[in-house]
Amino acid sequence: MLSTIWAILIFGGILTLAYQSASLSVWTSATVFLLLLYTLVGHSSWFGLFSLWLVAALVLLPFNLPQIRKRWLSRFLLNLYRQHQPKMSRTEKEALEAGTVGWEGDLFSGNPAWDKLLSIPKPTFTEEEQAFFDGPVAELCRMLDDWDIVHERADLPPSVWKFLKDKGFFGLNMPKQYGGKEFSAVLQSAIVVKLASISATAATTVAVPNSLGPAELLVHYGTTEQKDYYLPRLARGEEMPCFALTGPQAGSDAGAMPDVGIVCKGMWEGKEIIGIRVSWDKRYITLAPVATVLALAFKLHDPNHLIGTVENIGITCALIPTKTHGVVIGRRHSPLGIAFLNGPTQGKDVFIPLDWIIGGSAMAGRGWQMLMECLSAGRGISLPSISTGVSKSATAASGAYAQIRHQFNRPIGHFEAVEEALTRMAGFTYIMDATRLLTLSQIDQGEKPSVASAISKYHVTELGRKVIIDAMDIHGGKGICMGPRNYLALNYESSPVSITVEGANILTRGMIIFGQGVIRCHPYVLAEMLAAKNENGDEALTQFDDVFWKHLAFIITNKARAILLALTNGKLATAPAAASSVKPYFQQLSRFSAAFALLSDVSLFTLGAKLKNKEKLSARLGDILSLLYMNSGVLKQFADKNYPVAELPLVEWSCHYLLHQIQEQIDGLLRNFPSRLLAFTLRAMIFPWGRRLRAPSDNLGHSLARIILEPCPARSTLIAGAYLDADPNNPVGLMEATLVQVVAAIPLEKKLQKLSKEAHIADKTLKEQVHAALANQSITSEEAEQLLSVDAARQRVIAVDDFASDELMHRSVHNTEVTVKKTAVY
Repeated sequence: MLSTIWAILIFGGILTLAYQSASLSVWTSATVFLLLLYTLVGHSSWFGLFSLWLVAALVLLPFNLPQIRKRWLSRFLLNLYRQHQPKMSRTEKEALEAGTVGWEGDLFSGNPAWDKLLSIPKPTFTEEEQAFFDGPVAELCRMLDDWDIVHERADLPPSVWKFLKDKGFFGLNMPKQYGGKEFSAVLQSAIVVKLASISATAATTVAVPNSLGPAELLVHYGTTEQKDYYLPRLARGEEMPCFALTGPQAGSDAGAMPDVGIVCKGMWEGKEIIGIRVSWDKRYITLAPVATVLALAFKLHDPNHLIGTVENIGITCALIPTKTHGVVIGRRHSPLGIAFLNGPTQGKDVFIPLDWIIGGSAMAGRGWQMLMECLSAGRGISLPSISTGVSKSATAASGAYAQIRHQFNRPIGHFEAVEEALTRMAGFTYIMDATRLLTLSQIDQGEKPSVASAISKYHVTELGRKVIIDAMDIHGGKGICMGPRNYLALNYESSPVSITVEGANILTRGMIIFGQGVIRCHPYVLAEMLAAKNENGDEALTQFDDVFWKHLAFIITNKARAILLALTNGKLATAPAAASSVKPYFQQLSRFSAAFALLSDVSLFTLGAKLKNKEKLSARLGDILSLLYMNSGVLKQFADKNYPVAELPLVEWSCHYLLHQIQEQIDGLLRNFPSRLLAFTLRAMIFPWGRRLRAPSDNLGHSLARIILEPCPARSTLIAGAYLDADPNNPVGLMEATLVQVVAAIPLEKKLQKLSKEAHIADKTLKEQVHAALANQSITSEEAEQLLSVDAARQRVIAVDDFASDELMHRSVHNTEVTVKKTAVY
């Protein structure tokens, strides 16, 4: 009995001290106190007591005597660490060092500070931004006819191109001193969301120059002369930019690019100068067919040491006017038939001056670092915004269509099979929007969150693909018949484009999110790596000694937190005081954050450099981090709106879904963990009561489906930002207007159905039923007119297009020729 009490006392004390992140002095004092207590009342033999004191001294003394610890333990561990540290290419190193760490770093800590999350300013527009959004952006949307853009022109109309340039759409993020708008990331994203909801071509055309174009590189790295010349011209649309990185031999592995520039002497404007003779072959370059200035990435070599002592200088970025002799542009790719301008570019022995390097010769060899730092923000804006815009539009249209379209005398949205798809669409769209906004809010606070941007890009585009698939299934035949009335098919066809570009999703999930995240976001891993690479022996040892033991304490703390939070189902964790309606979700996220931190460290310590190639395990760890981040976004979005009751079903479904997914990813990781003993131990710590979190219930799903079937505040929030005006060229807007009519007429339609059954004319046409009811004065003439008007509107929006055979064949041949050959003149 006494032994059991001592075991409980010791185990409880260890867990408590670890959970509270007790300092070394507290650990030492607690150990001495327990030993003294046991010496007085433990009734152990003198040999047993001596052994306990000896073991305690051998364990605690080295930690309390820093010089001994550093000289013996830390030196040994540093040498061992260096032997197992993974090798890293220069491009990998620069990618890892790019960007900053935001909220995702807190999730890695195992103890997220929720007040910190909620203190991030909520996304808002300034008066100037709101005016631009309500004015030029809305006007641009009214100008867009996606069927004409894709199937007739394979390009934006000249009037739209002129409008984009005149209104400054190519300088949204550019400083005002150069003629730009200097708008926030939140507004830039909102613009792309709205454009994407009506035309992916227009959205891409606006998004790319503002997130991945050379303007961003010039702002941060350009020389004064480059900024003064190019930025005003880019802002006014006088120059059309493109950025050329990817080539046939170098996609994900950009470091393998064969495009080479050689520093040499050559003739330029009648004088011999030191310049670069560069050759390249690039593809998949957006706006390349019409670009006037090409931002080119290539490997720079200086074999004759004309500009320095280094021969292989590295990846460099230069600005090259496309009129320069030897530059080849103009041909187009056809990315799944979508009309945004994308194509290859080549050059052979093109001679350019050194001062065409972005930032001048001082920035030679720093091109990859420049790219990664800019991409760390841009990746979080462009594609997540496009996918969110498409999803908002598809969700609005699908909810409306499922209410408007009747089969078996009731809306198809009332059938549970359709309801299930509507539920996913509503939940996924809410999650996408929340994830997007959390990342944008951090960008607007000055962060360049490379990991958060990768999370946003991967998961928002993947959820967007699922949303559009569900939308197609709900629409059935209407979704697959092409024509001006079809608002889904082009987005369905083009969904793999977002999945593929700006870092293919399969690579982003398998290698980047956790591979980069564990180094950038973990509080100690990067510091350990830098200490191990430090060639100054004493300094390296001091750095390593300091950070390694903090890391060990961090692991012990998260182990205790994971155990105690799992045993109490998160009840020990704190939550924001105002968040009573969603408190359990905050607590569960704290629980899983501790579990994730523990799993990450155990994986690092047991697999070491091998983890880099264990992409399935790395992907699951990345998924856990991503799901924690996305769920944080959902709760922050709810808090930013002051916890509106109307949105609670959306929040609850999203949290249930994401938490269940976290649980399943942890289970998948443990089932496939190389060490079965460790996997068993970790499972006992993280799931002591088994996997008890369930996916969202059918009843909760029913609530979500009902939200998007009829106009209501929650539905308006969900689809806010999409272009829903009832313009002739906007079939989704026309669907929305019809939904309002249909819902308003529901009581009247039920009345007519009842009357028709009583009069035994239910098998007649609607028009005949209305006239019969009007004839016997069961309805008024105004009611009859309303019923017929609603039915006419219903028939218009559920209609599909058809074509004469010769017209369809001509269109097919014409479109093929246009897509492959046509390049607009600017």
